[in-house]
Amino acid sequence: MSETNDVQMLEKLRDAHKRMRAEIGKVIVGQEAVVDQLLMAIFCRSHALLMGVPGLAKTLMVSTLSNALDMSFKRIQFTPDLMPTDITGTEVIQDDPVTRQRVFKFLPGPIFANIVLADEINRTPPKTQAALLEAMQERKASIGGVDHPMMNPFFVLATQNPIEQEGTYPLPEAQLDRFLFLIKVDYPTDDEEEQIMRLGTSDNKVKVSPVLHAEDIIGLQQVVRRVPVSDLIFKFAKRITRLSRPGTPDAAPFATKWLTWGAGPRASMNLILAAKAHAVLRGSNHVSGEDIVAVATPILRHRIIVNFSAQSEGITVDDIIKKLVKAAAQEFATT
Repeated sequence: MSETNDVQMLEKLRDAHKRMRAEIGKVIVGQEAVVDQLLMAIFCRSHALLMGVPGLAKTLMVSTLSNALDMSFKRIQFTPDLMPTDITGTEVIQDDPVTRQRVFKFLPGPIFANIVLADEINRTPPKTQAALLEAMQERKASIGGVDHPMMNPFFVLATQNPIEQEGTYPLPEAQLDRFLFLIKVDYPTDDEEEQIMRLGTSDNKVKVSPVLHAEDIIGLQQVVRRVPVSDLIFKFAKRITRLSRPGTPDAAPFATKWLTWGAGPRASMNLILAAKAHAVLRGSNHVSGEDIVAVATPILRHRIIVNFSAQSEGITVDDIIKKLVKAAAQEFATT
């Protein structure tokens, strides 16, 4: 694709971003940063995990987003008794009306949609998590020895409750790593909460108009990947992740002290990819250091594991990420 076409596509993406914010804003009050991170995940062809206490409109946010994107949407409520076939689908025996023979027919499950909301994802056992992991990573589901491809585009947007851990199954690290972002959904401000109260207790019906279609998303995903990145930015992103790995020669002293596990190469790749989407949404046609800084926290917060020493000192994952970014920036400032 020519450079002129790419620029036109980037302008289209920015225009769509403004319109998406306006449409989602009809239903969701505030949470602009959360909406932007969800959109970045979609433009990066990735998945996102939303974490927040109940009542912060996480589920409503995802369903509203699907309306604004004009794509098929399915919600799966994860429970301890959910089986893999409940999400992927199953084969049933049917009588063929012509041959009168019994044949297997595949009935697709709710995973076969453009946007899949995995609600309270940590409530289901590992067997079901494994089926979801295959769909997220391989973009297919294997049923009865046959591979069934996911729809294109395909996104898993999951929610998780951080406070109620009774009867839950912690997500495997391999599955957490498949999520581009771990997005923290915070409480609304004073003014926003009053707006939510007024909106939620009125009889007004709000219609969200579609802004982008599936074909638009696929085209925009390709153009985001073509956003140029300088060698210096690649080195900056790489340095952040390498500083996080305790027990390695590149590790920062505080990482060795406070971390059990550091970020892997997928974090380095995702820093660059998410920074490209962030650059486009803020109006730039190239990636800068501030784009890496902006996406570092949601990219890394589920990929590094703090140890008991950090917990006893009240050091959070977000605190350590800030220190990693600052340490990497200082190194480049002195070179």
